Amino acid sequence: MLQGSFVALVTPFKNGEIDYNALEKLIDWHLESRTDGFVLLGTTGESAGLASDEKEALLRFSIQRINHRVPVVVGTGTNNLSHTISMTKKARELGADYALVLVPYYIKPTQQGIFEYFREVANKTDIPIIMYNILGRSGVNMTSATTVRIAKECPSIVGIKEASNMMMQAAEIVRDAPEGFFCMSGEDGINMPLMASGFKGTISVTANILPKLMHEHIQACLKGDCATALKQHQELLKINNNLFIETSPIPVKEALHMMGMIELEFRLPMCPLQEGNRTILKNVLKEYKLI
Repeated sequence: MLQGSFVALVTPFKNGEIDYNALEKLIDWHLESRTDGFVLLGTTGESAGLASDEKEALLRFSIQRINHRVPVVVGTGTNNLSHTISMTKKARELGADYALVLVPYYIKPTQQGIFEYFREVANKTDIPIIMYNILGRSGVNMTSATTVRIAKECPSIVGIKEASNMMMQAAEIVRDAPEGFFCMSGEDGINMPLMASGFKGTISVTANILPKLMHEHIQACLKGDCATALKQHQELLKINNNLFIETSPIPVKEALHMMGMIELEFRLPMCPLQEGNRTILKNVLKEYKLI
């Protein structure tokens, strides 16, 4: 069972290519900061903007650099079933520990369609799968009933990254899912409430810039140290909010650039922050003594 603070790692670019020097430094920094695991090629990693050969090269490099020191989760989900299965198999081949498969976007499937999709991916692959429920990107919510049904009928589907922002739904999943099925937060702003409901950790955007604090916060939640966890939760509120001042991962990459860790470069249609929002974010980073 996964638990702890998993960073949804950004993909740094330079001159139109993946910046492997920056990527290496980011990985090493997270390992030194006690980040509990990595999620590669997720939403924050701009996976939709990467070609297949770039994804494979990034995984080879990153998995080798991490070298089994912490678990590696790889985003392999798309809205094309055969592509998702192929990418999931490739992640296993390259040494990933888990695959992260999102509810297919754009198509807006029914709950039965979601169930059959995940069952087919599970049946055609041999890596533990974490589902990813993200209404804002997929356009449809996977209900707690569907999540639990999949968890009970597909043994290789072992957890979920829940980013629906629905607290009742999250609590229902924890209550009804089979033993050993784990839930990870996909919403940094409600990490603590979700942990109080029985979640085991977070797949975090904020951990990109505050890895040590996020690790300590999730550990406090896991230990039941409510006073410490609440203090940290309140400390993180402002940065959690401002890292979504525009579409993620734009603000977090801007923040890392201001911190001197990556070049300011995106894949279109991602683009730099509007100037007013850049000023706001810069002032917030100063408050947190990150710049």
